[in-house]
Amino acid sequence: MPMSRFAGSLSTPKVDVTIDMGNPFLNLTVDGFLKIGTVAATRVLAKDAYHVVRKGNFSGHNFEHTLKKMCKEGAYYGTLAGVYVGMHYGAEKIRGTKDWKNAMIGGALTGALVSAASNKDRDKIMIDAITGGAVATASEFLNYLT
Repeated sequence: MPMSRFAGSLSTPKVDVTIDMGNPFLNLTVDGFLKIGTVAATRVLAKDAYHVVRKGNFSGHNFEHTLKKMCKEGAYYGTLAGVYVGMHYGAEKIRGTKDWKNAMIGGALTGALVSAASNKDRDKIMIDAITGGAVATASEFLNYLT
């Protein structure tokens, strides 16, 4: 049976903005906020642009609505990422080691904090803490594979 192989590389342009806040904790937190917030805002823009083109309804109202959604989701997910990065870094500094447990601690604390800010149900807060820890740990393990 004939076999074929594909070899090559793909690289994308990298844009990195550095804001020096004078503290590594703040630097990482702001960096996480900006990067993930930008991704969330871009997602909203792409999704709404698709719907506008599909419907053929270009209007100032649609533009204003999209802009508000971009700001809202960018701020929400940026804040979530900033809190996670800060918690992860804090766990790393407190424990004095770099390993997957820092991601688990950071994810669990972030899940619990975000959940506690939006509801008072203890079971829901615990479930969100466990989910945050599990997702962060899985993400960390996937990073080790690549």
